[in-house]
Amino acid sequence: MNRPFELPTADAQPQSDLPWWKGATIYQIYPRSFMDSNGDGIGDLPGITQRLPYVASLGVDAIWISPFFVSPMKDFGYDVADYCDVDPIFGTLDDFDTLTAEAHRLGLKVLIDQVYSHTSDEHPWFSASRSSATNEKADWYVWADAKTEGSPPTNWQSVFGGPAWTWDARRGQYYLHNFLSSQPQLNLHNREVQDAILGVMRFWLERGVDGFRIDALNFAMHDPQLRDNPPAPDTGKPRTRPFDFQLKTYNQSHADIPAFIRRIRALTDAFDGTFTVAEVGGDDAEREMKLFTHGEAHLNSAYSFAFLYADALTPELVCKALSEWPDEADMGWPSWAFENHDAPRALSRWCEPEHRDAFARMKILLLACLRGNAILYYGEELGLTQVDIPFDQLHDPEAIANWPLTLSRDGARTPMPWTTQSPDGGFGSDNAWLPLGEENHARAVDRQEANENSLLNFTRRVLELRKANSALHHGSVRSCRADGALLDMVRESDGQTLRCLFNIGPDPIQIPDGNGSTLLRTHEAEPGHLPPYAALILEI
Repeated sequence: MNRPFELPTADAQPQSDLPWWKGATIYQIYPRSFMDSNGDGIGDLPGITQRLPYVASLGVDAIWISPFFVSPMKDFGYDVADYCDVDPIFGTLDDFDTLTAEAHRLGLKVLIDQVYSHTSDEHPWFSASRSSATNEKADWYVWADAKTEGSPPTNWQSVFGGPAWTWDARRGQYYLHNFLSSQPQLNLHNREVQDAILGVMRFWLERGVDGFRIDALNFAMHDPQLRDNPPAPDTGKPRTRPFDFQLKTYNQSHADIPAFIRRIRALTDAFDGTFTVAEVGGDDAEREMKLFTHGEAHLNSAYSFAFLYADALTPELVCKALSEWPDEADMGWPSWAFENHDAPRALSRWCEPEHRDAFARMKILLLACLRGNAILYYGEELGLTQVDIPFDQLHDPEAIANWPLTLSRDGARTPMPWTTQSPDGGFGSDNAWLPLGEENHARAVDRQEANENSLLNFTRRVLELRKANSALHHGSVRSCRADGALLDMVRESDGQTLRCLFNIGPDPIQIPDGNGSTLLRTHEAEPGHLPPYAALILEI
């Protein structure tokens, strides 16, 4: 019987003197949707703990847990009301400690999401700040007087639609919010605010976490002169939000952010093996990611958006993304993801339904072949697709505000399917906060565990290959060539050279010089020949 993959045992091993995170595979868990332990329809920390053996079986190095802190959940945890406690819908601090201990027992590092650019308007800090212009936290958020005719201080627009300023009668001023009006902007120019944030980091480090994914870091500081943003040139792409009409020159990307990052690095260096990765999106992301990770005094890595919103996966896109992160002194280390909680599922964006089986294998192998850290979104190893959520079942505030022009983030946040036998997919509740989706139910873990040729088992073999071969795990990119639908990448390290060949197209490709020893192949690929959406890893 022909198998869709073959994987001989590899002998090469990654260097043991590297930090654990360099070349790591990180598994992102969206806690609301992973596993519900108490039947209330919302996933929780005990549910994650229950499923950690499965996560460890994938061969990943770490988990990243999206926010589980006390929050009114207007943006589902990215509006934090208490940085140092667990929201009751997710459990307790004791539950988190149990989760961390079990993860460490299984050899998994634990990363948590941190939101430092803003809080919830229900955070005690904001309650104090808005009470008067003279209290001790009056300058902890960004406040400004109205213009003489009463309009907002600047023309800045929020990501979720509408002005980035909201009038507050108690202060008699406007406050800044780059996202929802219930997410007021912290004033990180204020040293006391920085100290408070560093105190939050210390709280979790002392509790045993191994690192942080820092949300929206380039929004952390604004222009104190409150200058208007200039208009953005018309690119011909649809503009669904006022935010799209401006260059974000003054409401983000302030030059003082790296100095705050250096304070973060000084703290994390006091704890062994801590890893930090910044989320940096927007028009100037490449420059900012390099700035935020430069040398040994800044963050360890930055989280690239190169693939998350791409309409198509192309060889040119891959080579361009890799070229931005050359193997040079003081250059930061990239982290890559094809999917996350904010972006549509990649299989729904990048291929037609009839090609998904082949494409999913090629895609997983490509992620593992990129130089940097690989971030796998929960369910990606199962081939989950975007679920179409009806308007009356939407929770995503951005999708509701911009309906129907903005694709719902909810469709990528649907429950993890564990079993095919139960109506809830084994999630733990028949009344989950979002629908499971029939297609995804059919891709449940139990069905794929029983099939040695499943995408799930293929993913395990891919991650095993990545760990076992230094060229893939942490090696350099000697070359990356795009030729039509062919992606031809050469990785090398420690005397090992691997040629990674991908056909990102529907037609077969002949490769006259495709010689070498096969380490892994998909869908009958072989030296010299790549079927549609197939991949081949050769040692040369």
